[in-house]
Amino acid sequence: MMGKPPCRRYDDPSGQFAGDDVRSMEHSQPRILRTDGPQGAAVQVLGRWTVAQLSVPATWASVSSALDQSAAQGPAAWDLRLVERLDHLGALLLWNSWRRQWPAQLQSMPGQRAVLDRVAQLTVDPPATPATGWLGQFLALGGFVLRMLGHLRDLVRLVGQLMLDLVRLVRIPREGPWRDISGHLYQIGATAMPITALVGFLIGVVLAYLTSQQLRQFGADAFIVDILGLSLIRELGPVLAAVLLAGRSGSAITAQIGVMRVTEELDAMRVMGIPHGFRLVMPRALALAVVMPLISVWTTLMALAGGMLAADLALGITPGFFMNALPKAVDVANLTLALSKSVVFGVLIALIGCHFGLRVKPNTESLGQGTTASVVTSITVVILVDALFAVVFKNVGI
Repeated sequence: MMGKPPCRRYDDPSGQFAGDDVRSMEHSQPRILRTDGPQGAAVQVLGRWTVAQLSVPATWASVSSALDQSAAQGPAAWDLRLVERLDHLGALLLWNSWRRQWPAQLQSMPGQRAVLDRVAQLTVDPPATPATGWLGQFLALGGFVLRMLGHLRDLVRLVGQLMLDLVRLVRIPREGPWRDISGHLYQIGATAMPITALVGFLIGVVLAYLTSQQLRQFGADAFIVDILGLSLIRELGPVLAAVLLAGRSGSAITAQIGVMRVTEELDAMRVMGIPHGFRLVMPRALALAVVMPLISVWTTLMALAGGMLAADLALGITPGFFMNALPKAVDVANLTLALSKSVVFGVLIALIGCHFGLRVKPNTESLGQGTTASVVTSITVVILVDALFAVVFKNVGI
């Protein structure tokens, strides 16, 4: 019975001859041979440049060292025709040793050239090293200012689009997204009542206890009503409610719109002619503009209830006296100012949440970054706008 002829293998990517299976390990090791002749330096690449060979640490170190030495000696003509096997790892090692540029003279088989072309196309150049010193800081500051101006421009455009959408809603109310608005009213407002009540009540208790310690020293126990009423109704109630809704609802708005970007629902809406502003931005802005004053009043009432309880326990001020003295200590203009601020806070939180949601890129990393930036920006803007209201309306209700 005749034996089978010896098997010969071919490299799949290039189709080139790979040699017999029985070949000595010495000849299969990846290596280069550099020669200097009258026509210049020439480098001959030998062995198997594959993952199986290059994954050995000693082999990788020796081949990398040989390539670095060859690069240090200057340019040369490269010959890859005697390479037994060449996969993408070997091609990447050669490509990096050439400083990601094709040598002036290169001889290779068609399959080898195809592998090198794929590596060259898919290899991304490392990012440029940022400038250091005062120049780098100046450029970083300029980049930050440009990014902030870009955010401000998009936010102004969003405000203008909201105005146009409101005009359209007033002109054709039957085409308005009323189901979306009612749904957001429930999700943003009704479901936020427990957490805002708890936080407001505890803030009122803490503020009353801390204030009572100071008032007792001067025998001014009755002034706790003035302090709690003015601070909670005018400032802490609206700001506390806005901060809680910015973290709770603002992040949810950004996440919802961001997920629509990841799942390409925003692109589908654009293809179907459904405007993003009318169906996504305006319902959330209207819902928050309505919900925020109500949540602000709710939070303020719970904070006053906590302060009333603490004042009764710490100073002996009865709830009846507290309720009778509160209207005399706090003018109605403070409540009007607080409600006006709450409307502005609600619209700003909705616009900022939608702004960062629409800027999310179709990947999960951008979604997380956009949600974080939305919450931080909303809280910061709420505090800045509250400070602006305090300065502009400093003579109202005082």
